[in-house]
Amino acid sequence: MTHLRERLGLAALHRLPPETAHQLAISALARGLAPLHGGPVTSDRLVTQLAGMTLPNPVGLAAGFDKNAVVAEELSRAGFGFVEVGAATPRAQPGNPRPRLFRLSAEGAIINRFGFNNDGAAMIAARLAAGRPFAVPVGLNIGANKDSPDRAADFSAVVAEAGHAVDFLTVNVSSPNTERLRDLQGPAALEALLAGVLATRDRLAPGVPVLLKIAPDLSEAELADLAGVALNSGVSAIIATNTTLSRDGVSGPHAAEAGGLSGAPLLGRSTAILARLARLTAGRIPLIGVGGVTSAEDAWDKLRAGASAVQLYSALVYQGLSLAPRIAEALDERLAREGFANVAEVSGSGIDDYL
Repeated sequence: MTHLRERLGLAALHRLPPETAHQLAISALARGLAPLHGGPVTSDRLVTQLAGMTLPNPVGLAAGFDKNAVVAEELSRAGFGFVEVGAATPRAQPGNPRPRLFRLSAEGAIINRFGFNNDGAAMIAARLAAGRPFAVPVGLNIGANKDSPDRAADFSAVVAEAGHAVDFLTVNVSSPNTERLRDLQGPAALEALLAGVLATRDRLAPGVPVLLKIAPDLSEAELADLAGVALNSGVSAIIATNTTLSRDGVSGPHAAEAGGLSGAPLLGRSTAILARLARLTAGRIPLIGVGGVTSAEDAWDKLRAGASAVQLYSALVYQGLSLAPRIAEALDERLAREGFANVAEVSGSGIDDYL
């Protein structure tokens, strides 16, 4: 009955413009109208140690679904092993003009150009602080205001405002929807940015892990430089990857829309970047695989390519929130069937298959 209710809800939402449908989904969660698993799926095999955190399972929610931490508590009970909200910027901003979200249903993909629309770090931090403790680790994706004269300083400002209220922070220099933001992935700029973020963290939110989210559109040389900076900086993990500017594998009326592409067509590209990053970092820093995860098989591929955990978001548009517990349960069954004691034993076991 729960899955039927979810399928009917998704069918109704897909008759509406994508952003309207998303706002209704958030409202339904906030009002207790959406079916939830009730807590994280977990077992001895699924429990995952990541960046100093204990995750009940390795299936996380990527940033962007709950930009303003309105339903973080509800999402922590949806079956995920960890949840990431945001992105938050120092000041509230409206983002780019609508329409800015597009379904590519035939390919199971999404294009968005939101541009970090959010309520601002102070309001988001207040919501997160009021909701603690959550059922699973909850982190905040952090970004810079579009009109900021010093974008690197913006990241530290969000850490100062919200670091105390979260279990981890993710530095997002890889969104394609804020002009020139990706320039901060260059070695010198990234090194300075991370130094500022980590110094602020150490002063105001000691012990909170800082993660780095990277783009899937990096050259071999750029990826190697970025890996070196991440290893030397002291960040706790790398998330690979954000949305892509590529349009490989998609067609139709919305394929030419500006913005970042996510969903099923991103799987191969993001998993290849993940495997190359795993080879470059050689187990010295944990990796989170995100991009195109639509099934337990996709999640398994990410783990074998070098991930310690995975995240999903776009697939929820097409399959609903029940996808997260379904993937976690299927991973648990596969671990048992193939004789693995835990997720860590799978991580990186098949890197060569994805290079």
